[in-house]
Amino acid sequence: MTEKHIVLEDIDPVMFYGAGNVNLQMIRSLFPKLRIMARDNVLRVLGDEEEMCKFEENIEDIRRHLVKHNTICEEDIIRIIKGEKTSEECNNGIIAYSISGRPIKSRSENQQKLIDAYDKNDMMFAVGPAGTGKTYLSIALAVRALKDKSAKKIILSRPAVEAGEKLGFLPGDMKDKIDPYLQPLYDALEDMIPAARLQDMMEKRIIQIAPLAFMRGRTLSDAVVILDEAQNTTPAQIRMFLTRMGWNTKMIITGDLTQVDLPKGQQSGLTEALNILEGTEGISFIRMEGKDIVRHKLVTRIVKAYEKADKDKKELIKDNKNNESTDKD
Repeated sequence: MTEKHIVLEDIDPVMFYGAGNVNLQMIRSLFPKLRIMARDNVLRVLGDEEEMCKFEENIEDIRRHLVKHNTICEEDIIRIIKGEKTSEECNNGIIAYSISGRPIKSRSENQQKLIDAYDKNDMMFAVGPAGTGKTYLSIALAVRALKDKSAKKIILSRPAVEAGEKLGFLPGDMKDKIDPYLQPLYDALEDMIPAARLQDMMEKRIIQIAPLAFMRGRTLSDAVVILDEAQNTTPAQIRMFLTRMGWNTKMIITGDLTQVDLPKGQQSGLTEALNILEGTEGISFIRMEGKDIVRHKLVTRIVKAYEKADKDKKELIKDNKNNESTDKD
């Protein structure tokens, strides 16, 4: 009789075993010739060596399914052990899965352009209005890279625009003061990685979230690096960030040029970068539009209303200037 110990790595054993150990009971019923015992993240298995080899392969397939999909049920276990593919595994275009098992994929033409650009280039600029999925999709691509081991870490950053002015009035230490600026990044990650696993990855610095100022002096290698809200960087800040790029690294820069929060008269670093880098080999530029908005339908209407108001304001200023010129003549 052979005995083996199988360690369940990179997953939450509670999710693997299922509520009330229902998944474990299913696995036991499908391998009646083996004696299977579980403790924490270790399976102790006794039985025939040939049956043990098949069991070990199936357990690894189940583990991979859980890593990829963030969920597993009895039906999935049966399909995997029988060697059948699920309908979702036959679908194309899925980037990752939420913790509830919902597939994350492009929902518009321009979102798909971002995914295609990621596969072809090392640096991408995704610019567009709120709600177009720029940040969420970028983080999904980063999570996929981490899971398929094409990247060793994820680095997420945002400029804390008010850092020198109002953060001191917020309670807590520096992390407590800065976290509100980084919350949208936490929200996206929490939707894609189980809480216990995410906490572990952050403690081990596999996933790093930091304000832009903390990037100075670093070389970012073997990573997917995302700069969110880049419209709120100064020209010097974004230049500093872009030159942090190291070997085997992908950079995604996202921003909305209609929501610049910099002091009046201060040029957005994102605007300057788009003008300077346009046409540079190895860099892709994806411009999202109102039709790409995937939030509540009212967001699309709000964006369109503000775009119309901005256009009307520009036309009014132009007309006033023309009238002034005519009066002078």
